Amino acid sequence: MDEGLRAEETPSPRSHLRDCRGAAEYGYLVDVWRSAVMATHHFLAEADRVAIESRLIEVYFPQVRLTVMDVDGRVIAFSGTAGDSLDMLFVAADARGRGAGSELLAHAVRAQGVRRVDVNEQNEQAVRFYMRRGFVVVGRSDHDEAGRPYPLLHMTLEA
Repeated sequence: MDEGLRAEETPSPRSHLRDCRGAAEYGYLVDVWRSAVMATHHFLAEADRVAIESRLIEVYFPQVRLTVMDVDGRVIAFSGTAGDSLDMLFVAADARGRGAGSELLAHAVRAQGVRRVDVNEQNEQAVRFYMRRGFVVVGRSDHDEAGRPYPLLHMTLEA
């Protein structure tokens, strides 16, 4: 495995990755999403954040395979994959910088075959995160998948 895809640091000896337990757990994922977005997506207009959040449970979560990281029973991060694409990766604000995102990404690449990700261009921290782990920009869109004015960088994992 590529050196850059290893977890830089284990979040906790009591953390583990697992499949999402279904719709009953979606509320916890929304809490993580909200915390992460408030900490990292400063460019997102409040109305757009609310609109996206309102679609998580009924639209976005059912479309992906959700992997959850919990520590001592508390959900701190999750990822969502579809085919070879990482569609979402969010880490709660108070858990950032401890390796949870790296571990989720490494798992998605190794166990779920992820090779592609779209990243908000304005989220420079996320762009750097993926680049440090071997992803390169292969394209750009002026708008997100819903047509909102948030440019996306299309990235793929270098072979």
